[in-house]
Amino acid sequence: MKLVVKKESELLNYLYENVDMPKKTMKQYLTHGSIYVNNNRVTKYNYHLLPGMTIQIDTNSKNKKELPFDILFEDDHIIVVNKPSGLLTIATNKEKEKTLYHIVREYVVSKDKRARIFIVHRLDKDTSGIVVLAKDEKTKNQLQENWNEYVSLREYIAVVHGIVKKKEDRIVQYLKETKTNLVYPTKENDGKEAITNYKVIKENNEYSMVQIFLETGRKNQIRVAFQSMKNPIVGDKKYGEKDSETRLFLHANRLKMYYPEIKKEILFETPTPNEFKKIMDRGN
Repeated sequence: MKLVVKKESELLNYLYENVDMPKKTMKQYLTHGSIYVNNNRVTKYNYHLLPGMTIQIDTNSKNKKELPFDILFEDDHIIVVNKPSGLLTIATNKEKEKTLYHIVREYVVSKDKRARIFIVHRLDKDTSGIVVLAKDEKTKNQLQENWNEYVSLREYIAVVHGIVKKKEDRIVQYLKETKTNLVYPTKENDGKEAITNYKVIKENNEYSMVQIFLETGRKNQIRVAFQSMKNPIVGDKKYGEKDSETRLFLHANRLKMYYPEIKKEILFETPTPNEFKKIMDRGN
């Protein structure tokens, strides 16, 4: 099924108005990655449509046992995926089904009805990149209990507003969280230590692309670090400045960890998202 967008709208609302299909089915097609806009797979309900764009719905793919994002590694004990921006890792009170956990669980259960899935660690909803999930409770516990010892590299790529003064630095902060889930820097004896290392790898007159290495894994620590430097991450609606971008330009692109099943370290990598490259070219 194919249609051409006639007016500006959000994807799911446009589909509701223009396609004769139950709303539940429409959501399933989106969740399973069966909808394409200008030949690019889209899973975000609020994806911004403009007149002239083409929407294609692959009505044969909803029941295929495939994930709508890349699998970086899979064996009998873990599955490592490249989570898209805009997708929750686990359920909340407001959202139960459109989560990484739910989608991956459906995938593994389709191959084995007795299969289970466990979240080992999380990424923010708006951050894309590498997430490790376990297929059994023993592996989940082993990885979670030794995460800081097992993980030797946590690398991110981000695009931030403006020119970063120091091209390379190590940021040490102490973070605290408000009752409204906003993280902010505080005094040393009042918060949890957060250490963020970065290096500028590309810049233009509007933006800087930075490579980030974490020594700690505090909630929102990268976003708060760059907000504190007056170089907020592009597309950050929580800690940033107003811009027209529809995604957060923060991506977990490399993770190296010791995997006890094979008794050695393994490196997972993903390419830099195309949007990051485009915005850096656009700013020149």
